Amino acid sequence: MSPTSSTSDLTGTGSHACDTLLRLVADTVPVMLAYYDAHQLRCSFANQRFADYVGRALDSLPGTSAQEVLDSETWQQMQPCVQRALAGEAVQHVCQRQQSDGSMRMLEFSLHPYQRMRNGQPAVVGLMVLVNDISRHRQAENALRQSEERMRRFAEVTEEGLVFHRDGNILDANAAALRMTGYTLAEVLGRSIFDFILPEYRAVSMEYTRRAREHPYELALNHKSGRAIPIEAVGKTLPQQDGTQRVVIMRDITARREEQEHARFLAQHDTLTQLPNRRHLMRQLAREAVEAEQRQARMAVLFIDLDHFKTVNDSLGHEAGDRLLCEMARRLQEGVNGNDFIARAGGDQFVVLLPDLRYRGSAADMSDALIRRLSAAYEIGGTQLSISATVGISMLPEDGYSPDELLRHAAAAMHYAKEGGRGTHLFYAPYMLGQPAEALQQEHLLRAAVPQDALRLHYQPQIEVSTGRLTGFEALVRWQHPERGLLGPDEFIPLAESRGLVTPIGRWVLREACRQIKAWQDEGLARVPVAVNVSAMEFRQRDLVGEIKQVLADTGLDAQYLEIEITETTLMQQPEQARTTLDELRALGVGVTVDDFGTGYSSLAYLKRYPLDKIKVDRSFVIDTPSDGEDVAIVTAIVQLARSLQLQSVAEGVETPEQLGLLQRLGCELAQGFGIAAPMDAGSAHAWLQMQPPAQTMTEA
Repeated sequence: MSPTSSTSDLTGTGSHACDTLLRLVADTVPVMLAYYDAHQLRCSFANQRFADYVGRALDSLPGTSAQEVLDSETWQQMQPCVQRALAGEAVQHVCQRQQSDGSMRMLEFSLHPYQRMRNGQPAVVGLMVLVNDISRHRQAENALRQSEERMRRFAEVTEEGLVFHRDGNILDANAAALRMTGYTLAEVLGRSIFDFILPEYRAVSMEYTRRAREHPYELALNHKSGRAIPIEAVGKTLPQQDGTQRVVIMRDITARREEQEHARFLAQHDTLTQLPNRRHLMRQLAREAVEAEQRQARMAVLFIDLDHFKTVNDSLGHEAGDRLLCEMARRLQEGVNGNDFIARAGGDQFVVLLPDLRYRGSAADMSDALIRRLSAAYEIGGTQLSISATVGISMLPEDGYSPDELLRHAAAAMHYAKEGGRGTHLFYAPYMLGQPAEALQQEHLLRAAVPQDALRLHYQPQIEVSTGRLTGFEALVRWQHPERGLLGPDEFIPLAESRGLVTPIGRWVLREACRQIKAWQDEGLARVPVAVNVSAMEFRQRDLVGEIKQVLADTGLDAQYLEIEITETTLMQQPEQARTTLDELRALGVGVTVDDFGTGYSSLAYLKRYPLDKIKVDRSFVIDTPSDGEDVAIVTAIVQLARSLQLQSVAEGVETPEQLGLLQRLGCELAQGFGIAAPMDAGSAHAWLQMQPPAQTMTEA
């Protein structure tokens, strides 16, 4: 049977033109096509695609049965479908076969019965078979389903919030978005997405959506609890058959914001004390200076330096020093007003800005209050510390407008205050920024002071509080400056220490004090001791015991009439060497007094450890008594401490009878100050001594 003749059942004619047209159509359609008679299921017609599928030549197919051209597995699957089609039912069936390369091939068989009227009844005379290779289509469907499944799973597990909306109306949201906002899905569906955005970001977000933008931007959502949630969002447009949708991908950036804030904080704050650092200080100072200038207001810069802080680090360790710095920072914060600004300038230095001052004295009052607050006792590891502070003050507009200038002037005042005696405040003055040439000139003059006999000793009496009886003198050095006149030790001893001149000055003071006291004793005047101050530097560097032995031998003064005054700092530096030296002085018969007690470190452990005789209460605690309750409490504590350690207490800076009366009631044993007698040169002291009771030995006293 030829392909042409086999089409007679389909065309109803045997015309060659119809066969040719049918062949053209059959080979053009993108499916496999064949026609089988219903009686024997033999092929009457097929197109080239079907021939290629069954692996036969096209002209060999007519007359072959379906069972012959189909493989057994396919025929087995198709046989039930063929029977249904022969019964007049249009049937579709998908066959899935694995190829030799392992891929799956899927064929969709469509069986359409062809019927004719026979004996007045329709009868199936053939089956039109259409076979469509749907492998790619099914693969695409599977890929789409897998993609949708992956997307669904991603939406469920991702920490990024996903919200789908059309024209702002929410269509769907994933679990992360709901967690982020605190709402349930039912509470957000159908609502406007802009309802959940903070008002200040709403206009920007609406414009972003209207223009279908797709770049990331930051905004904040309103959580159901009322708190703001900062997020980073990016919108994407999703074309759909039923219109355009938008998906918003949201990321909670709270942690990132906190990290950024922390980074900004660290950039502007000291990591130890949490106070603003120097960079922050300079910006704040510049801002405050501009505002003060515009308002024509006054502002003060307080430059605070802790006295002898290095000793804490050296003796107790850097950890103790850090704890002390944190405590000082806390005290400063508690001691200032709300508008004041505190910063750590570096090391043990702090700066306080006081804006809107009404008068200059306010800066002095605040400085004194902070000094008292900082000097209060503090315990570290069982060791009681009491550290003093020195403050330099610069004022706007008097001392300048620029931040650098104001800070430099305050620092200069602080350094000048340290040279004049620590634990106090000082306002800046132009002379405090001396030129190097001037410093060199002063060094040259001071170096010549000893050989040119330009040093003088003044003597201040020390009395017994209960009786008023003279108990001794303190020798105080002065420098007869060739240009500036008589200078006190605060004006040249710091320069001497920095230039290595303190040792020859100290040796001269020791020898001259012993010589003078011995000369007065030889005249029959009161036989009382003289106290000589020895700096920490001298105590470390000089052979103090050997020099004292030699001076006592040269002058003939008995050792019991010499006292050495040292500071608490001296005891804390190289403690083993200090203990050895003090033991040797005790064996020699020389007395030892701790000077300025309460302004240094006030460690009971050190006081108990060393052989001492007296404790001097610093003048800063005495001068405001009895009106200042805090100072009275401090003096009381020091006097009681001295008594418990079997040491004599000596109060400095006594200026009034009221102060002397208070000291007597508190049980303080000895006192000195301008209210008793001012320091006197040798001639005046000699005349003063002549008015005292007849000479008596210390044993008789």
